[in-house]
Amino acid sequence: MKQDKFRNRILPLVDKLFRLALSITGNKQDAEDVVQDTLFKVWKKKDEWDSIHNLEAYCYRSTRNIAIDKISLKENQQEALDERYDIPETNANIQVRLEQEEQLHLLETFIRKLPEKQRTIFQLREIEEMTYKEIAEVMRISEEQVKVNLFRSRQKLKEFFNGKN
Repeated sequence: MKQDKFRNRILPLVDKLFRLALSITGNKQDAEDVVQDTLFKVWKKKDEWDSIHNLEAYCYRSTRNIAIDKISLKENQQEALDERYDIPETNANIQVRLEQEEQLHLLETFIRKLPEKQRTIFQLREIEEMTYKEIAEVMRISEEQVKVNLFRSRQKLKEFFNGKN
């Protein structure tokens, strides 16, 4: 039954799709809208699911495309990033916690400066822990291109942190 397949295969991806959408849009509300649009799109294609080679990759690709469309509509609008990571409360002093928050904010800022393709690949690999093969399917590029883009994004982040950009 299609509803069971949707419930068992698609709905468990919602958190991952949200994180991907958030990494692209940089806005929690927009990311939620993107995921909702993705789920609606996937449900509308339920009669084609058997012909889709990798349904999970299809969901990621749809999320990416919808998010890109959404930000292209808001291209001139600058919005602050919502906090995506919770820094766990520890016995560390306030200064250490503030430094951690500042570094996290800086990293988020630098990631947002990456070209969209590199940012998405970085997100899928480093945050979602997808394999090169899975990323290649989602992005519809070769595994070599995934590796090259991931290398470039890491190099660019190093340059940002070292103050070269």
